[in-house]
Amino acid sequence: MEVYRSYRQNHTENHYKKLLAIGVVIMKKQDTILDKLIILWTSGDKQVALNMAFMYAFNAKSRGWWKDICLIVWGPSAKLLSEDLELQDYIQKMKKEGVEIEACITCANNYDVSSCLEKLGINVKLMGMPLTDYLKSGYRVITL
Repeated sequence: MEVYRSYRQNHTENHYKKLLAIGVVIMKKQDTILDKLIILWTSGDKQVALNMAFMYAFNAKSRGWWKDICLIVWGPSAKLLSEDLELQDYIQKMKKEGVEIEACITCANNYDVSSCLEKLGINVKLMGMPLTDYLKSGYRVITL
């Protein structure tokens, strides 16, 4: 099957339908796994959060550098987030911009902060299998 790698906007809808009818696969960059980023935030250092993890996640989403961004709160970062109002406010700012926020429930339970993270609107859940799926599916991952 032929792969048509760049669909130009000047193609008409009929042209697009004809290509589909003959079995040509149309791939747009924004529809590929290459446009999905996972930021695995594990550090208990506030400066790592503010000056890398949060800043990059927010700017990358708001400026369209990545279509989908998920920030995963894991380990010591869960405790830090539960105690720091500035970071909590930044989480809300990122959520409003469209950054998905998830947290490892086992880590959150270890620090006794699950309910705090849930109150922030964070999806607190078992994360071992989802992270494995992200990695095996070819998502881009930044670990901090």
